[in-house]
Amino acid sequence: MNTRSLTLDPTPEPLGNVRDSAHGTARIAGMALLVALAGFGFLVPLLWQGDIARQDYNAILSPFSGAHPLGTDHLGRDMLARLAAAVRLSLGLALVSVASAAVPGVLLGLLAAWRGGLTDKCLGLLTEMFLALPGLLLVLLVVAIYPGSFLALYGAVALVLWIEYFRMTRALARTVLASQAVTASRLLGFGPLYIFQRHLWPQLAPVITTLAAFGAASAIMAIAALGFVSVGVRPPTAELGLMITELLPYFAEAPQALALPIAVIFLIVLSLLLIAGRQKP
Repeated sequence: MNTRSLTLDPTPEPLGNVRDSAHGTARIAGMALLVALAGFGFLVPLLWQGDIARQDYNAILSPFSGAHPLGTDHLGRDMLARLAAAVRLSLGLALVSVASAAVPGVLLGLLAAWRGGLTDKCLGLLTEMFLALPGLLLVLLVVAIYPGSFLALYGAVALVLWIEYFRMTRALARTVLASQAVTASRLLGFGPLYIFQRHLWPQLAPVITTLAAFGAASAIMAIAALGFVSVGVRPPTAELGLMITELLPYFAEAPQALALPIAVIFLIVLSLLLIAGRQKP
C-alpha cells in the first residue's frame, strides 16, 4: 500500500498576523495616496501658473491639452489649477475641523470620566442636546446664518464631530480609570499627569487616530455636500462640491470635466478610510 507524505508547515502563520499585515498594508497605501493628493494640491501652484478665476471664453469645456492639462470648465477656467485649490481647501478645512472637534471632545470626555457625578451628567446632557438635532441639519443652519464664511463652515462641522470624541473618550477612560493598574498608581502617589501618560493615552491614542481619520472623511464629504447644494462657499472659490454643481449641466458636452472633482473626492475619502482601518491599541 503506497502512502504519500505531505510536508506541512509545523508553525503556520496565525490568521491574526495575516490580518494585521493586510491592515498595515492598507494604511500605508492610504497614507501614500493622501500624501500624493496633498502634494498635488500644494505643488501645482508652484509648477503651474494657472489662475483659478481667469476665464477664457475661447477655451470653454476644452479637453486635455498642453495649454490646459486637465481641460477647462464651463467658463474656460483651468481645471488643473482649480482642482489643486479645491484639494487644498478640502484638506485644510478637514484638518481644522477635526482638530477643533478632537481637542474639546477628548478633554471633556476625560473630565466627565475623571470627575463623574454631576459633571458627567451635565456633559452627557449637553451631548444629547446636540444629538437631538441631525448633524447635517445643524451644519446647514449655521452655514445659512453665516453664508460664505470659512469660519462658520469648519466651526459647524466641528460642532457635529466633537460628540464622537467625547463619547468614545469618556467610555474608554471610565474603564481604564477603574482598572487595578490605575488604582495602584494612585496608591503610590502618582498624579493625574502620570496616570494620563502611562495608562490613559496609550489606550486612547489608537481610538482617537481612527476617529480623526473617519472624521476628516466625514468633514470632506459634508463640505462637498454643502457646496453641491450651494450653501457652502461661494463662487468663484474652487471647492469640489461646488465644482460638481457647476459642471453637472454640461455632463453631455464634457463628461471628463465633471468626473475630475468626483474622482478627487473619491480618492481623498478612500485614502482616509484606508488610514483609519483597524488600529492596534
